[in-house]
Amino acid sequence: MPRSPASLPDVSIILPCAGFGKRFSAPYSKELHCLAPGVTVLDRSLEAVVELAESGLNVRLVVVFRAHKLDTVSYLARYAEIFHMVFVYQDDAFEPGLDGAIRSALPMTQGPVALVLPDIVINGTGGTGSLLAALRRIGATGWSVVAAEERDPETLQQVGALAVVEEGGVMTVRTAAEKPSDPTGFNAFWGMVTAAEEQAHRLPDVVSRGADNPLAGAAALMVEEIVNYNTAVG
Repeated sequence: MPRSPASLPDVSIILPCAGFGKRFSAPYSKELHCLAPGVTVLDRSLEAVVELAESGLNVRLVVVFRAHKLDTVSYLARYAEIFHMVFVYQDDAFEPGLDGAIRSALPMTQGPVALVLPDIVINGTGGTGSLLAALRRIGATGWSVVAAEERDPETLQQVGALAVVEEGGVMTVRTAAEKPSDPTGFNAFWGMVTAAEEQAHRLPDVVSRGADNPLAGAAALMVEEIVNYNTAVG
C-alpha cells in the first residue's frame, strides 16, 4: 500500500546507518552487502518494516547517517513510495556510537518507535510479522523486543543480552544489559526493540553499557534466528 505523505506517522522507525563498519572490512557499507541477486542485508533488515506498511500503517523511517554513507542514502530511494523517509546527520554533540545515533533521530519520531538495525536480519520461524506483533504487545511497560535464544557466553558479551522467562506461555524480559562483561544468567538477545511514544526517550539506554536498561518487564517475541552481519563473512 503506498504511503500517504500528508498523514502523521502511525509508527516511527529509527534506522542507524552512521557507523564506520570497521569489523566488516569491505570497501562498501556492510548493509549493502549482497545476499542474493538484487537483495542486500539492508533489504532483509527492512522486511519487517515493509510488513508494517503493507498492514496499512503509515511508517516514518528516520535514517541516521554521516557523509560516508551516501551510498546507503542513495540505495534507500527504492523505498520512497513505501515509507515517509527522514534523513538526519548524526549529531557530534552526542556520543559517537549507537546511543548518539538514537538521540539524533528521536526529535524526528512520533508515535511508538522501533529501533531496527541495518545489519540485523531475522530468519526462520516467528520472523514474519514479528515487528508488527511486537508493536501490538508493548503493553503496560511500554516496551517489547524481538529476540532469539542464545547460550554462547562470548556471543552474549557482544550483543544486547536478555534474560527471558516464560510464565503461562508468555515470554518476558526479566533483565537486560548491553554487551555484559558477565553473561551469566542471560539466555537470549534482541534484534529489534519497540517503545511506546512516552518511553522512547529512554531508547539510548537500551544500547548504553552500564545504563539502567529499560527493557526489564518487556514482552519478548521469540524468533528462530537473528543474524548480525558485522563481518564480511556474515
